[in-house]
Amino acid sequence: MKTALLSALLASILLAQTNHNTTETSKVPDIQMPDNNLSFKGIEGYQNYKVIATHFRVDKNELRYILVNSIAYQALKNGQKPLPDGSKVVKIGWSVKKMSMWPDALEADKIQRIEYMVKDSQTFNHQGDHWGYARFIKTENGYKAWDKGVQSCISCHSSVQENDYLFTNPQKLF
Repeated sequence: MKTALLSALLASILLAQTNHNTTETSKVPDIQMPDNNLSFKGIEGYQNYKVIATHFRVDKNELRYILVNSIAYQALKNGQKPLPDGSKVVKIGWSVKKMSMWPDALEADKIQRIEYMVKDSQTFNHQGDHWGYARFIKTENGYKAWDKGVQSCISCHSSVQENDYLFTNPQKLF
């Protein structure tokens, strides 16, 4: 019961935040990952992506919204894996705080990081995955590319090779 309530709460927070963001003009910074040159601008238009899942990272005390572009969404909707080239998966990590109107609940507070993956078999082939990885960390002055490089992304995602290197499966709505 608590899991269902938490999922419902997270979904409602996500929808409210997503609706708020779609009315704003994107101001995605023009910075690049140092080891693969993926640009933060590569997610331009992410406000129009579909939300497919939410995660709560206990180790980071972070709520993550998982969004996909239309290419990935259609493939996932049709049960297609591996995802086709051009698929993008965006993960937005938020710190959490207690809700002022409902103190027994949590809500998203501040963005901590934005990560994304792009499927491009011509450019990326890390042990057969065909994914490019990017992570941008929120700082006091905006965002910065993650300075530890993408090797840790590749290493971690290799543990879910059988799921096209994705930790996320779309949440079932009904």
